[in-house]
Amino acid sequence: MFAKGDPKSLPTADEISAFLGKETVFQGKMTFQGVFRLDGKFEGEIFDSGTLIVGEAAAIKGKVGVHTLVILGRVDGEVRATSRVEIHANGILCGDLVTPVLVINEGGLLDGTCKMEKAEPTTPDIASGTSSPGNPVST
Repeated sequence: MFAKGDPKSLPTADEISAFLGKETVFQGKMTFQGVFRLDGKFEGEIFDSGTLIVGEAAAIKGKVGVHTLVILGRVDGEVRATSRVEIHANGILCGDLVTPVLVINEGGLLDGTCKMEKAEPTTPDIASGTSSPGNPVST
């Protein structure tokens, strides 16, 4: 749960599909796919989205619902991550958190409540030959 060292799982610049810079201020509701890096200020809701990277200078106030959340800056509010949350050195999360996996690096701060829920297991979908959450397997 606690780790020391440099961020190891940050996506490369080639993997980032959207970016808001340091001087950006955004209010409202946002959704995205892929990897989004926020280095500015955001107030509102981010929901049904992929991987959100909160940069060192970034600040978010509001509700966040993403697949993966990587915090290098500050997040204030309610957070639900369906895969994982990483709080890196100097990262701050103040508020309520629900996630199946939480990683807090040395220097990171969580000030609030945390509920760890197991990720919904994926099971094979017999008809399509793929897996999806919650599909029962019949034999």
